[in-house]
Amino acid sequence: MKIIFPETEGLTFICSQKQKTKSEQQASMSDAFDCVNCKESLYGRKYLQVESKPHCIPCYDRLFANTCQECKEVIGHNSRELFYDDRYYHEQCFRCVRCDRSLAEEPFTCQDEALLCNDCYCNEFSSKCVACDRTIMPGSRKLEYGSSAWHEECFVCCSCEQPIGCQAFIPDKDDYYCVPCYEGKFAPRCSRCKQVLVEGGVTYRDEAWHKECFVCTGCKTQLAGQPFTSQGESPYCVKCFSSLYAQTCEGCSKPITGFGDGKYVSFEDRQWHQQCFKCSQCSVSLVGMGFFPDRKRILCKDCNGN
Repeated sequence: MKIIFPETEGLTFICSQKQKTKSEQQASMSDAFDCVNCKESLYGRKYLQVESKPHCIPCYDRLFANTCQECKEVIGHNSRELFYDDRYYHEQCFRCVRCDRSLAEEPFTCQDEALLCNDCYCNEFSSKCVACDRTIMPGSRKLEYGSSAWHEECFVCCSCEQPIGCQAFIPDKDDYYCVPCYEGKFAPRCSRCKQVLVEGGVTYRDEAWHKECFVCTGCKTQLAGQPFTSQGESPYCVKCFSSLYAQTCEGCSKPITGFGDGKYVSFEDRQWHQQCFKCSQCSVSLVGMGFFPDRKRILCKDCNGN
């Protein structure tokens, strides 16, 4: 904001003929000295020069004076003029639109072209800190999360009460924790490495694991996101389980892993994939039907009678 005092910028006063010297009076008497606009004599009158040309006060105000943005009246030559954002104001018109306080010597804010003192702006537009319930002043640092705002110094860990600032934090309902406090108080620990799980992870047999820690007992391949099974308490990928523990299908000689279709048929000490359990002679499915063992073969009723 720029404050202009016209009477100090190019304003010339001639108070009375008595203040002039004799030579000046003679020059005045012999030379014409008129307003360049209205041609009226300027002897003994106050005037202003624009580009070295004298103007009487009425002509100057009409031709050159600015108009007040607030009251729409001319800002006369003898008025204090305030300039802000390409607009001009009388000093007495430059006021807060809410409380009418003069803003000539006060900090202020322009909101939607309305002038507001800092107090009115804060009461109407500024956030309130949810911790101390005081206004967060314009220009001060604040932290926001969700629909809430805090002074930087008010946003603290609810456990250690140290300022969190711009560091990572973990919300828990209406409480906020710094990472070390949350980990020490709530975070589960990996069943394998015993380190804290901050996010993600895998649950197996009601225990938490880091994804990188949940691996096949045999080949150590990560099991997160792929099929796996277990033998006792140990998890295995399909390949390792098949080679180490799976029974072999009597029909196709491939491992029965329980994956894919997953169903199988067991008879005495032999096993079949469900789709492989069929008559050894006519290949009709024997699932859910009576069958007849014949040494290593299994036969349907019709083939058994032939």
